[in-house]
Amino acid sequence: MSTAVTEHPPLARRGQAYYDEHLRARLEPEHDGRFLALDVETGDYEVDEDEMAAIQRARAKHPQTLFYVLRIGHRAAHRIGGKSLAWPFSTAAG
Repeated sequence: MSTAVTEHPPLARRGQAYYDEHLRARLEPEHDGRFLALDVETGDYEVDEDEMAAIQRARAKHPQTLFYVLRIGHRAAHRIGGKSLAWPFSTAAG
């Protein structure tokens, strides 16, 4: 089982809260579109254009940790069809 979990409600709430409070202003917009793998217990994180690279580097430092993963500046890490919605949510057509 992967130690990178994005659908674990308590982890997701804590991870998003930590990101909003401590990291958002520092990482956006410079890293917009890159992936963040966050250890919510320590606040350590890795950022990379490749999701798995960020997770693997984070896992190398904390092998037994569940990571909160997000795409910086977006409301979801991945999309199925449609278009990507940047944060804040775009209402423009097109």
